[in-house]
Formats: sequence, C-alpha cells, structure tokens
Amino acid sequence: MKIIICGAGQVGRGIAERLALENHDVTVIDISAELVEAISGSTDVRGIVGHGAHPDVLNEAGASEADMIIAVTFVDEVNMMACEVAKALFNIPTRVARVRDQSYLLPQYSSLFTRENTAIDVVISPEVAVGEMVLRRLALPGAFEAIYFADEKVLTLGIKLEEDCPVVNTSLSQLTGLFPDLKAVVCGIVRDNTLFVPKSDDQMLPGDRVYVVTDQTQAARTLALFGHEERPANRVLIGGGGTIGMYVARKLEERDSTIKVTIIEPNIKRAEEVANALTNVVVLNGSALDANLLQEAEIGRTETYIALTNDDKVNVLSAMLAKQHGARSTACLVSNLDARPLISPLGIDAYIDPRSVTVSSVLQHVRRGRIRGVHGVEAGDGEVVEAEALETSPMIGKPLREADLPEGIRIGAVVRDDQVIIPTGDTEIRPKDRVVMFALRDKIEEIQHLFRVSIEYF
Repeated sequence: MKIIICGAGQVGRGIAERLALENHDVTVIDISAELVEAISGSTDVRGIVGHGAHPDVLNEAGASEADMIIAVTFVDEVNMMACEVAKALFNIPTRVARVRDQSYLLPQYSSLFTRENTAIDVVISPEVAVGEMVLRRLALPGAFEAIYFADEKVLTLGIKLEEDCPVVNTSLSQLTGLFPDLKAVVCGIVRDNTLFVPKSDDQMLPGDRVYVVTDQTQAARTLALFGHEERPANRVLIGGGGTIGMYVARKLEERDSTIKVTIIEPNIKRAEEVANALTNVVVLNGSALDANLLQEAEIGRTETYIALTNDDKVNVLSAMLAKQHGARSTACLVSNLDARPLISPLGIDAYIDPRSVTVSSVLQHVRRGRIRGVHGVEAGDGEVVEAEALETSPMIGKPLREADLPEGIRIGAVVRDDQVIIPTGDTEIRPKDRVVMFALRDKIEEIQHLFRVSIEYF
C-alpha cells in the first residue's frame, strides 16, 4: 500500500515507523528539513521537504498513485487542506486528518466532517484518544492498560503481577479450573521484556505483565483476582494544562463532582485560560518539578499524580518526584521509546504511550476489510484485534481445537448477539461473530487470512 504522511513530528514519525515495518510504501512530507532527515535516515521511508497541502509537493510524493494520505501536521487547517487537495486533484481514495483544536469537534458541529461536507474520510484526534486512555486508567487504577472493544462489551486489561498476587505460579489451565465462571482469558505475557502468547500449561510468575481479555462487567473481579483492588482516586493532580490535561480535568469534572482535581501549569497565560474554562478545578502556576509547589498541591494526600506535559523528561522526573513526596500512584505520558525502561526502576507505576494510541487508530483504517478495532501493545510488538468473521473464513463451523490456530495468536472473546462468550476448545465461530484476539506482530497477516479480511480501501 502506498501511503503519504504529512507531518514528521512525533505522531507522524510513529505512524511512519510502524507502517514501514509492515512493508508499506511510505513517503513523509514536512517543512522541517531536520525532521525529514531524521525520519528518512532511521526508517525505510522516503522523505520530502515541503508543504503537505501544496499540489506540487503532493505530486512529487506520488499522490497520483497513493492509496492513502494521513495529514498529521501541527496545524489543523493544513491537515484539512491536504485532504481537500488530495481528493480534488489526485483522487487519493482514503484521506485521514488530525484535528487538535476541540472547537472543531464540539457536538453541535458534528456534521462538519461528514463526507457530504468535506474530503476527509477519517478524523483522528490524538489528544482526545490519549485523554480517554488516561480516564480509563483512572477508572481502573489496578491496570496499566485498559482497551475496550466490541462497543465496550469486551475489555483488555494490562496487569502487573506482584509477589502477593493470588494466581502467580498458576498455569492458565489451572486458572480456568479454579474459576470456571470467570469470563477472562490471559492472552499475552511480558517476561524479561519479551512478549509471548502463552499456552495452557504456561504459568504466570511474579513480575510478569499480563494482558487479559475479559467481559467488561467482570473487570473489577478480574483485577482483584490478579491482586489489584485499588479504588479509583478521589484526589487527582495533573502535571500540565495543555490540551490533554485540560480534557482529562474537564471530563473528571463532568463525570464526578466529588473528585478533587488540581492542575500544575508552567505557562501563566495558559494557566489563566484553564482556570477560566473549568469550574471546580484548582490551577497552580509553576513547574511540576518544584517540590514546594507539589507540597502546596497537597501531594502527600494525592491518590494519583499523572504527568501530561509535552516534555518526556518533565513527565518522568515529576512523576518520580511526586511518588517520593507521597503520591499513592503515578503515571506519565512518554513518547520516546528510550525513556520507557526507566519507568519501573524509578518507581513510576505506569506510562501512557501517545504514539501507540494514534498508530492504533490509523491501523484500523489501513487494514480495512472487516477489522473493527486495533490496538498495539508493548511498542507494537503485539496487537489486540477485533475482527468480524465472514462466511468464507476457514474458522467458521468447526470447534476451535480443530481450527489449527497458529502459535502467536490467542482468541480472548467472541461477541454474538450482544453476548460475550469466553471461548473454549468446543467454541465454534459463526458468521458475523466479532472476535477479539491477541497476536504477535508477525502474525497479523495470518489473522487477516483466518478471517478472510480482504484488503479493501475507500
């Protein structure tokens, strides 16, 4: 597939790197020669210096032969215009635009991005997607990952197993025997920084990070079984009042007025804007690295501190500082892969990967066909995929034990007629079933074959 990406910032680079790994023909456009050189020098992509909405630049990028354009520059209007030019002059079939400014996305303007009114097929808002990821983490504090599928009927939880976890040193088959009514399947395990899809006789060990697919109604029970009964925080401190921080604070304010939310924002003008926009949120102007300011924010009574600035170093260091000064749990936004190994040794409980969230939303449209949802985990080493089974699938009409499912793929749940089914060897996949499964990166093409997911584009 030939794909043009406008914008070589963190979002554009993350998308380009992932698509290049999947052997797509990727061209990246950016006005910054430095960014273009950095991405084309380290990744198997073509780089062009220029304005992503200019016809001559798109033409040089091969727009007349492109299957998709993904416009993710920092300027919404450039992204929108790039899609307009892509359709009007080059008839690029699929057009994706990043929209950051929330004023474009207000409910009263929901018709703005319909196909009748714009050339944009898909709008992605990484800030909103990341904000929703943060909110899910806050609602399920025992999980380092929480991803919904099948209209939120199915939930994938990332859970770290501590020494006192009730099910450590238990094989997956034993887990099923001990809790036969538990609607949950362990689909992935990270051990010694290596992700693998377990077999029924594999045991879970202390220190493992496990990915569990479960019926969302059993999320709390599943977390408790794996040793996590933490309650949602009533006192939240947010480092950074940017788009994501403000989004999270506003949603917390709307959903539960009893939660005390405080934001630390270094820019005085932005701090004033946030304070004026929110009603029940305390906004402090200063650095989240200032220990005195953390004390003023009552860090010792804070149940969750989450760092959401656009600076990885500030996020990591402030989360570490918050933990040292008494925050019960901490999390931070981290875009740089190199910084992630530092998270656990520094005592930080979790991190959010904004690039993974954005890449996941794009992959769903790159794959197309009957893929309904995609979310990458462990920096793209694995994926949780939701696919709809077609009549032509080789898995239809036979028990799963006879379906010859490849190693590296594990089915976590089947949704049929709005009911969540936790699969066994006797389970048969039927046409139109929505199947949520976990797969290692090199098994994605096999999922498409198993479900006869044709690669079709707009």
